[in-house]
Amino acid sequence: MQQTARCSKRPLGIYLHIPFCIRKCLYCDFLSAPGDEQTKIEYVEALLHEIRAQAPLYDGHEVKTVFFGGGTPSLLSGEQIRRIMDCLHTVFSFSAEEGGAEVTMEANPGTLTPEKLADYRRAGINRLSIGLQSASDEELKALGRIHTWKDFLCSYELARKEGFANINIDLMSALPGQTPGGWMETLEKTVRLKPEHISAYSLIIEEGTPFYEMYGEAAAPRGSKALPTEEEDRLMYGQTKAFLAEAGYGRYEISNYSLPGFACRHNISYWERTDYAGFGLGAASLLENVRWSNTPDRRQYMEASGTAGLVTPLKQAVQHLSRQEQMEEFMFLGLRMTEGVSSRRFYREFHIPLEEVYREALRKLMSEGLLVCGSGAAADGEDSRYRLTEWGIDVSNYALSEFLFA
Repeated sequence: MQQTARCSKRPLGIYLHIPFCIRKCLYCDFLSAPGDEQTKIEYVEALLHEIRAQAPLYDGHEVKTVFFGGGTPSLLSGEQIRRIMDCLHTVFSFSAEEGGAEVTMEANPGTLTPEKLADYRRAGINRLSIGLQSASDEELKALGRIHTWKDFLCSYELARKEGFANINIDLMSALPGQTPGGWMETLEKTVRLKPEHISAYSLIIEEGTPFYEMYGEAAAPRGSKALPTEEEDRLMYGQTKAFLAEAGYGRYEISNYSLPGFACRHNISYWERTDYAGFGLGAASLLENVRWSNTPDRRQYMEASGTAGLVTPLKQAVQHLSRQEQMEEFMFLGLRMTEGVSSRRFYREFHIPLEEVYREALRKLMSEGLLVCGSGAAADGEDSRYRLTEWGIDVSNYALSEFLFA
């Protein structure tokens, strides 16, 4: 592939969707399902074909981050992950900066072995994201998870022994039967392990999941354990902020915390609207303000990936973002981060002052105590940064909606 000069290359994130899991969790609405070994083999081949076919779209870009998501990517063998990474390195230019590209793989406890982990590291995986959710076996069972706390500890310790020095742990609060005391126990056990990163989300009941039948608005009581009240949910949220801050984890996004220097670069690229290429079933892409997603139909994906050209049958929901839509995304994605949005960067992208476009929204939210403005030096002059206050984050859905054009 012809490459442009390094100085002109634009940053690119790559997302690879691995849609396989051992068993669907009761709360999960992700695009995933069990798959046998032959199906995995065929899917990897289709994925490799798609990567090779689509790569020319991203000429002039340099890969800064890669993220294997799912599903459970750690159900793939080390050899399969190696083939995918080799393919990416063959058709893309990767960052040559110190430390290189951040390459993350999601993994579930019980799916990792010393052999797999060694293979993953050799393939270039340098960051793991392990789905714990809860340190309580009872809560894990209620979620339909396949692992126990002991299984998680085993997987975590194996990853450390194999040299992984950048590990995220996923946690989930407001679970059926969970109390603020139980949540604190999960936080305390997690922090004792000293992971570099913690993602802490509240359970959301999604339509189409078993949990929606059990706990949705129209669900009839079946003797299931009750969900925490809204007050208990808010208490757990407050516990998370306070306890993780005390333990040295800085919150850089509404639900994400890290030790210094370990914020997830891939997720930040989404919130900053960096171009990203999505490969695999249902994966989304953003390129030069055009957004699209792949088909979520596995049979259609497998058939389309075997065709020549740019595999256009894969693309669905193509959206050419208008200038107003780009501004909206700049604000409601950027304000998810605790550092907020830069007026200087807004002007560079849209050639109009942020304060002129959103004068009324800024005035309203600042008067309500939901938004603050600070100033500081930037590389090209003074910069004003707008960020949500703690109260603004608590009511972020309301605050962010103010930046949508009517």
